[in-house]
Amino acid sequence: MKLEDLRKKIDHLDEKIIQLLNDRTDVALKIGELKKENGAPIYAPDRESEVYAKISSMGKHGPLPSDALKAVYREIMSAALALERPLAIAYLGPEATFTHLASISKFGSSVNYKPCSNIGDVFTEVEKKNADYGVIPIENSTEGAVNYTLDMFIESDLKICSEIIFNIEHHLMSSMKLQDIKRVYSNPMVFGQCRIWLETNLPRVELIETTSTTQAAHRASQESGAAAIASKLAATIYNLNILAERIQDIAGNQTRFLVIGKTLPRKTGRDKTSIMVSIKDKVGALYEMLDPIRKNKINMTKIESRPSKKKAWDYYFFIDIEGHVDDPKVKKMLSAVESKARLLKVLGSYPTENPQ
Repeated sequence: MKLEDLRKKIDHLDEKIIQLLNDRTDVALKIGELKKENGAPIYAPDRESEVYAKISSMGKHGPLPSDALKAVYREIMSAALALERPLAIAYLGPEATFTHLASISKFGSSVNYKPCSNIGDVFTEVEKKNADYGVIPIENSTEGAVNYTLDMFIESDLKICSEIIFNIEHHLMSSMKLQDIKRVYSNPMVFGQCRIWLETNLPRVELIETTSTTQAAHRASQESGAAAIASKLAATIYNLNILAERIQDIAGNQTRFLVIGKTLPRKTGRDKTSIMVSIKDKVGALYEMLDPIRKNKINMTKIESRPSKKKAWDYYFFIDIEGHVDDPKVKKMLSAVESKARLLKVLGSYPTENPQ
C-alpha cells in the first residue's frame, strides 16, 4: 500500500475517533447531570480505577503499551470532568514541583490547579471548599514518610480518596558549567535521594536547602555559580541547562502521593484502607491493637508512628491495610481494633495504585 493511501486511512480513522470521543463526552455529561441531581462528587476514583483496568485489559493485544493508553484516557477524562464542572485541585507548589507533576498525571491538563506554599495550606483549601481535592506527598521509597502530612491527618476530617505512585527523577541544572558550580539548591529530601552522586561528583560544593525544587531552580537561574536539583519542567521554565540527568541514587525512586477530599469512593475489589490509632497506656497495648489484623487475615502493608505532641511518649500509629471499609472482614477487624484502642480514625478507603 502506498504512503498516501495509508495517510488517507489514518484520516478516516481520525474522523471516527473524533466522533466517538464526542459521543463518549456527551454520555459523560449526562452522567455529570445525574451526579449533580444526586449530590454525588464529580470525580469518582473507583470509576477511574475501573476504566483504567478495562482499557489495560482491552489493549493487551495491540501495539500501544498500557501506560500510553492510560495517558490518552487520562486526558479524555480530564476534559470531560472540566466540562461537567470546573474542578480545582490544590497541590504543594509552586508550579513544576513533583507534586504538581503527580497531580497532572492523575487529573490531566484540563482541570484548574491551585499551588499552595505548604502541606497545611493544601488541607485548608480543600476544607474551605476553595478546592475540590488536594494532592500531597506521603512517602518516598528512599527517604520514607513525610511527617508533616501524617501530622495534618491527626486534626483534619478530610479523607484519602486516591493515591498516586509517581516515578521521581532528579536532574542537576544550571546556567554554569559543572566545574564552575559552588553551591547547589534543592529540597532537603532531594539531597537525601542524591547523596551518593553529590558526594562523588560535587564533594566540596555547598548544599543549600529550599522549600521546593522549583524554588531551587529559580534561585539557580538568578545566581552565578549556582545549580539546582529539580525536574526537567523546572529547567525549561527557568531556562537552565541540564548538566546531569537522573542523579538519584536509586533508579526505582518513587514517591507516593495522596489525593484528599471530603468523601470516600466505593470499593473496587483492589482497595487500600488507611487508619490512625492511638493505643492505651499499658503493657502489650500495641500487640493487642494489631492482633485483630492478624486474626482476620488482613494484610498490613505499612505502619508508622508519630508523637501525639499532647503528652510525652504518647504516639499515634498510621496503618495501611489491604481491603475496603465496606468489606465484611475489614469491618469486623476495625470494630475489634476500636474496642482495644483509645482512638481509631479511618483516614480513607481508596483504589490501590500499583507501583510503576
